[in-house]
Amino acid sequence: MLLQMRQITKTYGDLTANSGVDFSLRQGEIHALVGENGAGKTTLMRILYGMEQPTAGHILLNGKEVTFTNPTDAIRHGIGMVHQHFMLFPSFTVAENIVIGNEPKSGVAFDRKKAITQIEELCAKYRLPIDPVLKVADCPLGLQQRVEILKVLYQGADIIILDEPTGVLTPLEAKELLVIMKSLAKLGKSFIIITHKLHEVMEVADRVTVLRDGKMTGTVDANATNIEELSKLMVGRDLKQLKKRDLTVGQTVLHVQDISIHGDKGKPVLDRVTLQVKAGEIVGIAGISGNGQSELIQAISGLQSIDQGEIQLLGEPVRGRSVREIREIGLSHVPEDRYQWGAAKEGTVLDNGTMGHHKTKSRSGLLNGKELRNMVSGFIQQFQIKAGSQDAKVKFLSGGNLQKLIVARELAQGQPFLIAAEPTRGVDIGAMELIHEELLRKRDDQGAILLVSSELTEILQLSDRILVMYEGRIVGELSAAEATEEQISLWMAGGTSHA
Repeated sequence: MLLQMRQITKTYGDLTANSGVDFSLRQGEIHALVGENGAGKTTLMRILYGMEQPTAGHILLNGKEVTFTNPTDAIRHGIGMVHQHFMLFPSFTVAENIVIGNEPKSGVAFDRKKAITQIEELCAKYRLPIDPVLKVADCPLGLQQRVEILKVLYQGADIIILDEPTGVLTPLEAKELLVIMKSLAKLGKSFIIITHKLHEVMEVADRVTVLRDGKMTGTVDANATNIEELSKLMVGRDLKQLKKRDLTVGQTVLHVQDISIHGDKGKPVLDRVTLQVKAGEIVGIAGISGNGQSELIQAISGLQSIDQGEIQLLGEPVRGRSVREIREIGLSHVPEDRYQWGAAKEGTVLDNGTMGHHKTKSRSGLLNGKELRNMVSGFIQQFQIKAGSQDAKVKFLSGGNLQKLIVARELAQGQPFLIAAEPTRGVDIGAMELIHEELLRKRDDQGAILLVSSELTEILQLSDRILVMYEGRIVGELSAAEATEEQISLWMAGGTSHA
């Protein structure tokens, strides 16, 4: 056995993140680690990578006990980690990002030519082609993922930990990554993948270990299980089938007409975009990140001004109005970046859960503290948010638990129109089920929802109509009945033919 983690326990005061967890890895194996938010997956891998120290337990590498006091120790022993949020310097080239910290030298100076040669040889060895002189800022996310993998290979990693590796990739990029993992495994590299995407687990993994509440609930061979069994091991129950009522649309709630926004170099980041969302429907927007979805969301919600066109919400023009004014007209918003737009990291769970609810939970200008706490308590219970207390700072919540808090807060606003941008990013399969149910409930109650998601499965499951954005324009529209993954993927990549 290449790697063994035996009876790993990690406690933080009264909180037990891992409790007696056993985990192993064979050479050339792809081993998936799955579980709900807060199950202890990332903590276990942070221990393996030297970012955390175990309270109890042992790590054996090739049969010998090892101790990693920091990531440098882990790297020295052939363990590399690609984090969920890429750790690259956008202004540096591919080669510079890969060799940083271990740069080839000519005397005391950085030998750029040698670095380029080394990376070309590395790319050829592992069949991962990329231009070493390309700036990372000009690389799509799929190539940035490749740079991260090449970086750990350059460091000599034989064990590669991937944390939510396809979280920001398009379906085509995700499939390409799975192919890369399989080919590297055949060359003797071993992978541990932390993921919520069970269909990808079934496609790529040799074995699967499931954690629940910090404890291991089972390790199974991937070819001897299925998604339903894994889901039950993760959440402790059978998942419900998503039921979607027949579409009954009402009045137009959002009307966007010919809006454009020009970027720094004059090129439009939004190019004459027109769309409508009616009461009782979910309109999904699919597209590779960076094709105008973010700017569209920000324009509608008042976070960014537009250069031309008009936006109406419930018949009211909103161009030039403040975020607060637009929300008061009838908008709630689950933002795509929970940390930048959706939360105050230094604020408490209570602070973040009550944002936007102050007017409805106050009397004569004074906040009703008891009512606010009861409301947030309801969020925590309904969405199973794992937080020490309402007075804990949200920066200590896992990303998935913070996401659930934001979704609960915005749905509770009860506004006629909801922007749901990446609503299930980073959440586990049980929470995803609940969020999807709540979005459909809002739609069935004649709410209008604009759904923006990089998860094509989510778009196809929830949307009544699907729009595809490419280079700032809407390049295609399909009803739910006629939409196929192949056609949408083609439009996302800039193709024009109809499947």
